[in-house]
Order: sequence, then C-alpha cells, then structure tokens
Amino acid sequence: MRFMMIVKATQDSEAGVLPSQELLEAMSRYNEELARAGVLVAADGLHPSTGAIRISYPEPGGKPKVVDGPFTEAKEMIAGFTLIEVKSREEAIEWAMRMPDPHGSGEGEIELRQVFEAPELTQDPEALAKLIEIQAQVTRKPGA
Repeated sequence: MRFMMIVKATQDSEAGVLPSQELLEAMSRYNEELARAGVLVAADGLHPSTGAIRISYPEPGGKPKVVDGPFTEAKEMIAGFTLIEVKSREEAIEWAMRMPDPHGSGEGEIELRQVFEAPELTQDPEALAKLIEIQAQVTRKPGA
C-alpha cells in the first residue's frame, strides 16, 4: 500500500522562507529512517506557488486553461510530500506521526492519503495490464 504524506503550506513557505538548518537535519534523519526501513519511495519540498502553473479544464472536452501563480489561501497549497510504501494504513499513520513538524513553528499540518493501486481503478484485464506495466517501468531501478 502506498500513502502520500502531503505537507500543507504556510504563509512562510509560500513567501519562500526556507527551513532552518535544525529542521533540515531533523527531516534528513527522518527520511534516512524511512529509507533504512525500506518504505521511502520519494520525498521532496516544493517551491512556493509564485512560480506555479495551474491547468484547469473548465469545459468538458474543451481546451485546458493555464493560470500562473501565485495562488491564494496558503493552507490549501502543498509545501512538500513524502511517498511511502507500507503494509497497512496503521503503519502509514505511525510513520506520519513520527515526521518532525514540517515547518518547525507549530504550524505544520500533514494530510495522509492512500494512493490508488491499479486493480482499484479498473477490472478490464487489458487496461489493468497496461497500468501495471507502466507502474513497473516507473519503479524499476537502474541496473535491476
């Protein structure tokens, strides 16, 4: 089971305030722990929405609309993410509870969301095989 820990943005992260050295070290230790446990898939912070691009589809079948950031409501933005692969929802919650306060100021908020697996999306054998093959290509390690 894969879960994404979504780190919500704050006014500071949206203003481009970088994490303190102490917080960077704490997050590095946490990510190293995830990696040693074999559950870490990916983890990264995101630039503020000032450089973001939002693409929306206002009409069914219509052309997409492009809007440049910044966007309002920092609490609706994402400042970073950690993707983990674990055995259960409970294990995902345990790992999320161990993450240091992502902003180091008591404003941190993490949203934990399960990632859809291919069999949950379709029962069509051909479409399912294609989804599984694409996922295998993405997760294949070089030299494996």
